[in-house]
Amino acid sequence: MPDYDSFLLVSFGGPEGPADVMPFLENVTRGRGVPPARLAAVAEHYYAAGGVSPINQQCRDLLAAIGKDFATVSLDLPVYWGNRNWAPYLTDTVAEMAATGVRRALAFVTSAYGSYSSCRQYLDDIERARAEVGPGAPEIDKLRHFFNHPGFIEPFADATVRAVRSLPAAAREQVPLVFTAHSVPTAMAAASGPPPGGRYPAQLGEAARLIADRVSAATGDHPWRLAYQSRSGPPSQPWLGPDVCDQLTELAAAGAPGAVLVPVGFITDHMEVVHDLDVEAAERARELGLPLARAATPGTDPRFVAMITELVTERLDGSVTPAALGSFGPAGNFCPDGCCRGSAPAGPAGLGAKGRSGGSGGSSPRDSRAGQGRPAAGSTA
Repeated sequence: MPDYDSFLLVSFGGPEGPADVMPFLENVTRGRGVPPARLAAVAEHYYAAGGVSPINQQCRDLLAAIGKDFATVSLDLPVYWGNRNWAPYLTDTVAEMAATGVRRALAFVTSAYGSYSSCRQYLDDIERARAEVGPGAPEIDKLRHFFNHPGFIEPFADATVRAVRSLPAAAREQVPLVFTAHSVPTAMAAASGPPPGGRYPAQLGEAARLIADRVSAATGDHPWRLAYQSRSGPPSQPWLGPDVCDQLTELAAAGAPGAVLVPVGFITDHMEVVHDLDVEAAERARELGLPLARAATPGTDPRFVAMITELVTERLDGSVTPAALGSFGPAGNFCPDGCCRGSAPAGPAGLGAKGRSGGSGGSSPRDSRAGQGRPAAGSTA
């Protein structure tokens, strides 16, 4: 097995004060032709939260927890952290790793799934950073997709049970579960490979099913559906749907007792989750008179942190059996060169998708179906 000598957490980054907001958004959208007025509208989401995205502190907390968990199993790997769009920048971190003598690292990216934006783009970012650092840059291998790992599924299932039980008693029985993930263009989803339609929606559907089965076993049967959020693109470009707010409207019209949102596409409660779900979707539910609860993401749940340690351990020791629930089995350790090739959405509205973000992006203006531009919260920022 390869002799890895460090661990790298790779995420999207986010502003840490009001003065950071516009420079951060300009980083996210550079070269995409997004009008300044739309960036200013998106910036208001950050200003409403004090100009601070939760994601950087969440990465600090996760990295600290990973370091402690490594120590419990005597895993002697120094830990590093680099972002795509804000400090600490990935290129700076790779340069630091090279300067300290790191030769080969394992990277954990903040997305559980496969697609261009939630996997391939991270691989491209890593290679770009290595190229900028030059010949002394360490080799960096990405850890596998973990959408069906028990350390990801079980914290989500328990959080969803808590969300169900937080609803008024009359709304709990058979309350629908609405799983959400960042939408991407349908062409990008299809390019993510088999099965038909692409591995991104297929993996999301499998994760949702695994969670729903566990919730129903604990609290009774619950119908469930997969919806998408944070669409950014012109109405003429097909994106994965249905939209989460449209789903809430449909459920209310059908007489559902309430709804539980489960942000299965993400690993932490970053800006996209707290704005798109806790603000926009919650407002829609209030307008509809629909009782609503939202499950927490895994964050620093000890089982999720232990999962990361397990992913590292299975790469260090080929005799370790990779853990996976359901019928999909464990994902492969290495993506083929042609896997999930595609491009980020182009044009004024195209700020990219999760994996501009996966997990865990920037802030993206989203267009309504009528074509009226309105800002949307940040993808994993």
